This record gives sequence, structure tokens and C-alpha cells, in this order.
Amino acid sequence: MALRALWLAFLLCLWAGPAAAERVVVLAAASTAHVIDAVIEQFEAGPDDRVVASYAGTGALARQIESGAPAHIFLAANAAWMDHVEALGLIEPETRQPLAGNRLVFVSGEDGVAPFEPSATLDLDAVLAGGRLAMGNPDHVPAGIYARQALEALGFWPEVRKRLAPAADVRAALALVARGEVPLGIVYATDASLVADIRVVATIPTALHEPIVYPVARIAGRESSLAARFFAFLTGPEGRAAFARTGFVVD
Repeated sequence: MALRALWLAFLLCLWAGPAAAERVVVLAAASTAHVIDAVIEQFEAGPDDRVVASYAGTGALARQIESGAPAHIFLAANAAWMDHVEALGLIEPETRQPLAGNRLVFVSGEDGVAPFEPSATLDLDAVLAGGRLAMGNPDHVPAGIYARQALEALGFWPEVRKRLAPAADVRAALALVARGEVPLGIVYATDASLVADIRVVATIPTALHEPIVYPVARIAGRESSLAARFFAFLTGPEGRAAFARTGFVVD
């Protein structure tokens, strides 16, 4: 009996080991991929614990949360989508906070468009020279929503909407420019710095669109001590410093 009890205790220890390991999933806006990857690498999890991230357009991530995706943290690229999931009771509102900001820029390929000043007198049609303008889909991608606001403020939207190459997220828009499929794109400044053959040809004044804010929050109903520790790390000095190093605006 004693031997059997010891054997059962040994088996229980084996079963408890893997069960004790935690896996935390972060749903993050595509434009933050390089930063979140770096923060995860910096973060010291247990030997069997894992923090993983899934990147996409913020609207697509919000829909995943609505569908019950087994995730713990949501990092959005605008307040509207965070408002949406909060109104549905899908985040812990007391954890919500702004993490970083960004800026919009026009980008072109190595031998593409010459630098210009984004003003109402600009002949954008001439700049495009028969090509299309790549940007995040303005119906649901935050970078595209901000870009549309700026284009509307400049008076370009009625014409340029017919010349769009809408992308699923801002990184996809950047890829269209990098591959030379379009002469011009609108992306975040932090994305433009990631591709060697991409040049910033104009910076969009921040007054032309809503402030670009990246809110972050814990997802409701996903209790996890590892998630709590990683969230504190991400929103603390180490995480914010990682955003600042890669060109995001951090207060």
C-alpha cells in the first residue's frame, strides 16, 4: 500500500507539472509586432511558461475577442476598437491605459516619389502618376481611418478614394510599397523605418487627424498570474522604453 501511495503521488506530480505551466496570448496591432516581440524576449517567464503574440489589424483582433479567442491582453491601434470591446464587457476596464502614440507618413520606394509638402494645394493625382495609394483599409484598420481623416482634411478624399489600394493592416500596406506595386503609401512612422528601401517623402501634420493612441487592456475572464506579470512589465518602464526606442511617442 505504501509503495502504491508513493507511485500515485509521483504520478500526481507529473500531471501537476505541465498543468502548472502557463501560456499567455497577446493580441496586438500589426504595427507593434517588432516591439512586442522584443518585450516578450526581455520578459522573464518561468521555464515552462510562454508569452506569445498574434498580430493583425485592430478591427480583426477585436472580432477575435468577440468570438471568444483564448487571449489575455489586447493592444489596439486606436481608442474606438477598444471602446467597442469595452462596451461589450470583454475587457477589464480598470486595466485600460494608453501605452504609446505614433505619427503618419507618406512613403515611397527607393526610386519613387520625390519629397513633397502635404497641403491642400498639392496635386496628389500628379504625385501618384497613374498609380494607386496604399493604406490600411479605412473601414476598419486604424492607420487607414487616421489616413482617411487626413485626406479628408486636405480635400483629397473624394478623388483619391477611387485610387486606393486598401490593405488588411498597415504592414500589408507597407509591403505593397516595398514590392513596388504602388508608388505611394500612408503608414506609421515606426513602420517606415523597418524597410531599407522605403523612404519617407512627407510627414502628415498631427492636426489633420485624431490623436494616434495605442490603448492596452487585460481581456475579461482570463485569469492568469503570468498575464498579470507580463501586463505590468509591458505597461511599466521596461515596456514603455521599448516603444520609445523604436520611435513610438511615449509620455
